[in-house]
Parts: sequence; structure tokens; C-alpha cells
Amino acid sequence: MSPVYKCSGCGYEYHQDLGDEHEGFAPGTPFAELPVDWVCPDCSVRYKEDFQQLD
Repeated sequence: MSPVYKCSGCGYEYHQDLGDEHEGFAPGTPFAELPVDWVCPDCSVRYKEDFQQLD
């Protein structure tokens, strides 16, 4: 299973295995490959550096 990243603001989780097809990211898209200016699709205010990798 690949890493999961959680938004510290709203709790949205980005699952690399699932991607986010609504946002245009195919399954398997690594979190590191999301654009630098990408924001959380749920709260729209947190940037990548505000996400925490879950174990």
C-alpha cells in the first residue's frame, strides 16, 4: 500500500493508490508529483506542505 497524505486543516486524505480523478490525478500519481500550487480539494486553503504523511 502506498503512502496516504492528510490535510491538517480539514482531514481530506490523498491516497496515492487511488489518485483523485475528480481533480485530474490518475491512480498511482505520487503526492510528490502533484503541482506545487495544488490546494486541498475540500478546503481549498491548505498547500502541499500542510499535508502530513500517515503511516
